[in-house]
Amino acid sequence: MTHQTLRVTLDGDTAVDRSYDILTGPGLIDRVGELALPVARGRKAFILTDENVAPLYLGRTEASLTAAGFSVRHLTVPAGEQSKSFSTLEQVLTAMLDARCERSTLLVALGGGIIGDLAGFAASILLRGVDFIQIPTTLLSQVDSSVGGKTGINTRHGKNLIGTFHQPRLVIADTDTLSTLPRREVLAGYAEVAKYGLIDDAPFWDWLEQNGTDVVALSPAPLALAIHTSCTAKARVVAADETETGVRALLNLGHTFGHALEAEGGYGGPLLHGEAVAVGMVMAFDLSAAMGLCRREDAARVRAHLSAVGLPVVPPKINGTAMDARALLNHMAGDKKVKDGKVTFVLARGIGESFLSPDVDPADVLRVLEQAVTA
Repeated sequence: MTHQTLRVTLDGDTAVDRSYDILTGPGLIDRVGELALPVARGRKAFILTDENVAPLYLGRTEASLTAAGFSVRHLTVPAGEQSKSFSTLEQVLTAMLDARCERSTLLVALGGGIIGDLAGFAASILLRGVDFIQIPTTLLSQVDSSVGGKTGINTRHGKNLIGTFHQPRLVIADTDTLSTLPRREVLAGYAEVAKYGLIDDAPFWDWLEQNGTDVVALSPAPLALAIHTSCTAKARVVAADETETGVRALLNLGHTFGHALEAEGGYGGPLLHGEAVAVGMVMAFDLSAAMGLCRREDAARVRAHLSAVGLPVVPPKINGTAMDARALLNHMAGDKKVKDGKVTFVLARGIGESFLSPDVDPADVLRVLEQAVTA
């Protein structure tokens, strides 16, 4: 079976080449062992997965690694954002130490973005750093979170505020795994696909407006193109700005709003991460339009397309009550992108023309939030 290979090229001042490949295509789960061999420093592997993914793919992944000569142990944790916590991190680290993992042990992240973030963080701090590979099984993780080395857990203060940059040695994205996803999870991943068009690729956005329904229906050719285009964009940005000191922050389009929605609704609450990002991107364009930066027609296009494919475009009510706009604004004040007390927003001059702005009047943001929560 064929697969596509993309290279994430990373410069560095170390003797170790930290660049790595993203492999995408069908049937890759059963080839994990042979694909992992070239990047493994030893023959011990430890798989971290969750209760949703384990019944589907843990056995096949273990079998492939074993056939390639790896000694394999695993840990299964509960599915959901609640596992991105200090307590679950401790459980992972203890299990790996109980299994006598060594610095040459390969940690395998088998699951969606939550497992990838948790596994990557554990890999970055266990024994002061072990290698890991990503086997993303959701659309969101295949096009976004598995690539780039961002790791982390959540706290009551916000999402991903505790974490590290720790690059994987390999990303193996088996597109067959997407067929087992609930439609809602596919749609959540599509929000991250759409993000790449809105940031700096207007022709891709135009293509998505025509083909997005086929992508979320998992039609093979449109799906493959969407994943490849997204991964190419992510790899390019990560290579240019690995630790998010500049252009990489553009990948946070919609995330400042989205993370606030997740925090207010409760992790694992009414919004999946991709759904929160979808609502957040709509609000980012609404804010841009309200500030006179982009045409209102552009904001309307964003809202119309995301709604047409089935994504939410307004904040959900909680127990029938609208979210509090000021509470959302307060959540933003704790965002990772705050500098000197100011939130850096990703705004837009048009579709495919996003930019960073550290000088946004909180009153403008509050007005957009108030309009959104009462819509």
